[in-house]
Amino acid sequence: MSDSNESSSSPSPIVQVQPLGFPWQTLDPFLFCVYHDDAYPKANGRMGPEASLAGRQIGQDFSRKDGWSMYHGETVPGFPSHPHRGFETVTIVRKGLIDHSDSLGATARFGGGDVQWLTAGKGIVHSEMFPLLDASAPNPLELFQIWLNLPAKNKMAEPHFTMFWSEAIPRFASDDAQGGRTEVAVIAGRFGADDAQAPAQAAIDPLAPPPDSWAAQAGADLAIWTLRMTPGARWTLPPATGEGTRRMLYFFKGATAQVAGRRVDGPAAIELRADAAVELCNGPEGEGEFLLMQGRPIGEPVAQYGPFVMNTQAEISQTMADYRRTQFGGWPWADPAPVHGAEAARFARHPDGREEVPGA
Repeated sequence: MSDSNESSSSPSPIVQVQPLGFPWQTLDPFLFCVYHDDAYPKANGRMGPEASLAGRQIGQDFSRKDGWSMYHGETVPGFPSHPHRGFETVTIVRKGLIDHSDSLGATARFGGGDVQWLTAGKGIVHSEMFPLLDASAPNPLELFQIWLNLPAKNKMAEPHFTMFWSEAIPRFASDDAQGGRTEVAVIAGRFGADDAQAPAQAAIDPLAPPPDSWAAQAGADLAIWTLRMTPGARWTLPPATGEGTRRMLYFFKGATAQVAGRRVDGPAAIELRADAAVELCNGPEGEGEFLLMQGRPIGEPVAQYGPFVMNTQAEISQTMADYRRTQFGGWPWADPAPVHGAEAARFARHPDGREEVPGA
């Protein structure tokens, strides 16, 4: 439903407000966004939950029974080996850990604010498992996974993954006149415009996205930011800088907020005019949290079949034939759902053998 609270001189910056679905509604160039918030219990010593799995459809458990799901995992929750082609995954892990393994021979363990940005390109198989390591306390998991489309010219790029360790992700905090605080994590998109309406903070440049990403293209104006606001905090979201940019603000935690003076009850997906500065005011009941996703649309046809996203049905048919023939390089691991040991240390091991750890 479109917002009709407009005046002839100053149209509302709110285009529409909708309840959050599952998965979340997205705008081109984004294809998909899902939010997992699982209250896993203590670990059982095998990196799974110390709890009965009775009543769950193991291998296909999205039940949220007792506040958590096993997803496609049988012992450890998560998503065993599965293929992708033609787009990117951006996985933001706010709590808990993900163990990544892929058909290129790469592995990683990341979490606690880390982001993995994976260009599937011409094809990759990967697994994303959620190891539970604490046998004495609950193991909460909270993450976003965003699917970002690739333009036709880059759909067959070489697969590539980049780690954004939490310690390196740019962040800033803004305090309002009443003592409210807004904290912003800048995962993608330069923050701080040469615009009088922009906040006074110095410009913040994001970490570099993968080279074939739409986010790396000149003029894409792509941004992914997370916002946390204390009760009653006020902050003005600056306008986007690009022509034709579209912007969605997801109000995923909190009871109420004022967005451009309009009350919004959470959880909600709020499409905003990207060229307008928008004042946000969190309600008084508790912290409010938002995810912002914006970008100039790619504007190309989308043909999708499950984990494959191309431009035409003929390309989807070719993708399926390619996968049957090559398995996108095959699966080099003995287990379709590998996990990386009982130590919580985060790391990435790239296909060329290069090892990477936070802060190094």
